[in-house]
Amino acid sequence: MKKLILFLKDHVSFLIFQGVLILFMMFIYWLDGFRNFNTAVYTICMSMLLTGGYLLGKFILRRSFYDAITRKPEKMEDALIRHAQGPEHRQTTEFTRELYKLYQNEVQRLYAAQHRQLHFMNQWVHQMKTPISVMGLLLQERDDLDRNSLTEEVDKIRRGLDSVLVNARLETFEQDMQIERVGLKKLVQEIVTEHKRLFITNRVFPVISIDESFHVATDVKWMKTVIGQFITNAVKYTFDEGKKVYLTAECTGQGLKLAIRDEGIGIPSSDLNRVTKAFFTGENGRLTGESTGMGLYIASEVCNRLGHPLSIESEKGIGTTVTVLFENGEAGEKDEGELNRGTGRSDEDL
Repeated sequence: MKKLILFLKDHVSFLIFQGVLILFMMFIYWLDGFRNFNTAVYTICMSMLLTGGYLLGKFILRRSFYDAITRKPEKMEDALIRHAQGPEHRQTTEFTRELYKLYQNEVQRLYAAQHRQLHFMNQWVHQMKTPISVMGLLLQERDDLDRNSLTEEVDKIRRGLDSVLVNARLETFEQDMQIERVGLKKLVQEIVTEHKRLFITNRVFPVISIDESFHVATDVKWMKTVIGQFITNAVKYTFDEGKKVYLTAECTGQGLKLAIRDEGIGIPSSDLNRVTKAFFTGENGRLTGESTGMGLYIASEVCNRLGHPLSIESEKGIGTTVTVLFENGEAGEKDEGELNRGTGRSDEDL
C-alpha cells in the first residue's frame, strides 16, 4: 500500500492534468452544439480507463524501484538500486552509484587518517616514556645535576611534541600554507642554527655551500620542518664522530636543487623505496629504537603538496643524499638588505 500511495502522489499532477484536459474537450464539444449525454459519458469513461491502464502498466514496471526506496535500509549498499526502469531512474541510479563511490573513498580516507593518527600517538607516547624516565633518574641523583644530559632529554621531548603538532597540522595543510619568496641560503642557515645542539651533541659538522643569489617561492614554516627532518635523520644515522653533513644547492634547467648529503650508515636498497611510507622504520630504524617512521612520510607529503619533487639516493655504508627540487627557484641578484646584513658567514657556522 505504501508503494501505491507513493506512486499516486508522484502522479497527482498528471491526474489533474488529464481531468482538466477531458473537461476542456467536453466544453469544446458543448460549444460546437454537441449535446449527446451518452457519448460524453462514454468518452469520459474511456479516457479514465486508458489513463488508468497507462498508470497501472507504469506502476508494474517501476515496482522494483518503489520496493527499493520504501524498504528500510540495513546497510549502505541498499542505496544502490539494481533494477531501475526508465531513462530518468537509470540516470538517477548511475548518479547514486557515483555518489556512493565518492562516499566510500571519503570514508576510507578518514579511516586511514584516524588509524594513522592513533598509531602515531601510541608510538609517540611509548617513546616519550624513555626521556621522562631518564629525567626522573637524573633528578634522583644526590650529586650535582647533569644539566647536559637533562637538556638532551628535554630536546627529545620537544622534538616529539613538534612532530605531533606537525602531524596534526598536516590534516589542514591548505589552511596553514603561505607561499613567499625567500633566500635559500638564509633559510638553510636558520634551520642549521636551530639544530645547533644536535650537531654539537653528536659531533657532526654542517657544511653549507649555497649561493647567496638563490631564491625560492615556498612556505617557510613547512620547509623548516622538512629540511629540519632531513638534518635530524642525517645526524641521527651518522654514528662516527667528525663526519659532516653537506647542504648544497645548484641551478639546473628544471629549477633549484637543494641537496642534503650525509656520511652516515646509508639506507639499504631494499628499504629505499619504502622510507616515505607511514610508520615504516626499516632496518636503520631498529638500530636506534627511536624511529616512528613518520618523519620522512610527513616530509614527503609536505613536498608533494608544495609542489617540490623529493628524491632520495643512498648507498649503505657511504651515506644518503636527499634532494628537493624547487621548480620555481631562481638565481637572482643579491638584494641590498642581504648585503648590509653581511650574510657571508662560514659554511660551518652554527
